[in-house]
Amino acid sequence: MKIEYKKPKLCDITKMLELVLPEVQKGVILARNSDEIATTIRSYYVASIHEEIVGFCALHIYSSTLAEVRSLIVDENYRGHGIGKKLVELILQEGRELGIKEVLTLTYKEEFFKKLGFNLIDKAQIPNHKIWADCIKCKHFPKCDEIALIKYL
Repeated sequence: MKIEYKKPKLCDITKMLELVLPEVQKGVILARNSDEIATTIRSYYVASIHEEIVGFCALHIYSSTLAEVRSLIVDENYRGHGIGKKLVELILQEGRELGIKEVLTLTYKEEFFKKLGFNLIDKAQIPNHKIWADCIKCKHFPKCDEIALIKYL
């Protein structure tokens, strides 16, 4: 199974939305519309097999030193093959190249991120602009049950 990792094109947005929809419906991933993805398309990496997108992830930059892993998704049929790990590694490498010092994530997959060198933090340490800009859109807000982790680059 040959997996290709690359930056997506705008024509990939429909497939990306289809792939993430089940997790959005479960409340596991925050919904993003096609316009939001289009305006941040450069922050994503996609994984594809035979030109079919099977996963993606984004690096959202908050400041000159802080970024976030966003919207990590891998098709259920392809989980356990290292695709999610590789996607996160790609965005962490991009963060390093840009000079980012800290990358945070809010997740239900604590162990996955710990294996990649992320450490638990108190959600109170997350900048307020993160909470108000994104978390307020979540169906679980204000009773967030996600785990906050951070990795120092």
